[in-house]
Amino acid sequence: MRIFTLILGFALLLAVYNQSPQQPVATRHARKSVAHLVETTIVTRQSLSTRAVYTGTLRARRIARIFTEERGRIIRLPYYEGDAVRKNALLVQLDDALLRAKLDKAIASHKYARINAQRYKKLAKQKIASADELSRALMEQEIARAEEQILRTQLSYTKIKAPFAGIITKRFAEPGDILSANTQVLTLIDPSSLVIDVELSELLLSKLKLKYPVSVSIDALGTKTFQGKISRIYPSIEPNKRLGKIEVTLQPLPKKAREGQFCRITIKRKISPKLTLPYSAIRRDNQGEYVFIVDKNNKARRQTIYIGQRFADKVAILKGLTNGQEVVIKGFLGLHEGKLLQKKGAN
Repeated sequence: MRIFTLILGFALLLAVYNQSPQQPVATRHARKSVAHLVETTIVTRQSLSTRAVYTGTLRARRIARIFTEERGRIIRLPYYEGDAVRKNALLVQLDDALLRAKLDKAIASHKYARINAQRYKKLAKQKIASADELSRALMEQEIARAEEQILRTQLSYTKIKAPFAGIITKRFAEPGDILSANTQVLTLIDPSSLVIDVELSELLLSKLKLKYPVSVSIDALGTKTFQGKISRIYPSIEPNKRLGKIEVTLQPLPKKAREGQFCRITIKRKISPKLTLPYSAIRRDNQGEYVFIVDKNNKARRQTIYIGQRFADKVAILKGLTNGQEVVIKGFLGLHEGKLLQKKGAN
């Protein structure tokens, strides 16, 4: 009886199994081949450009430090810091009373020596004066003339005039001060000669040339951008920092630009066309850098690459890809070699 019951139960289970719907083989295979959704791009050769920002300070290229050439007391010093002066304007006047008195004496001595020399010339013609006496008289005349010229030159040093039109930036003395020779009194700059000194990498320096255009912003003048050009490239490189130096001239110079203001200089540079990819397409592992390309069967294939310089969101491809290849840029989660791909936006 028990054996009969077991046989009956087994027969019922077999009948139920035969009646249940069986999953088709084709359906099971389709699940294994579900396409991986990705976004792709085409490798292209593009013209690229770099953009780098450097800092610098406005500096006056034309500057005059006004020194005394004679000892004396200041009797006139009319200009202060910030004052504008014209060319040849009187900047400093020293007391010249003593030098004028000495000059008057030298003028009289010169006059006497000249008359005396003329007298000896007449006497020499009459054979009354000897040649030596005439030579001595002529020599005394030349000495008197030279002494007069020395005092005239010294007297001219008591008045110091502006060598060019500009602005006084420093004042070191006051009227009544007694100064020795070679003492600085004022500093004068030409505001139209303002330039910007910029330090930059030796690698970039070798790619720049004179009159190369740049854009400049001056923090003190807001967000406005001004146009400039490279007016000088210094020949030496600082050996410790490996930095070179250029000089930038603003064209035109902003009205409110002042010496010492902080500047930001933007240098843009075009580069010859290169194969490029979005930087997001690059994958990395312990074997190096690679991308997933789309093969002719619409499957993912790993491709080792070598990249070059990065330009914003793009990177130059040095080796591993050719123009026109299709590369995955999004959809990397779960992506592997041989995976069937479905491109975003495709049916």
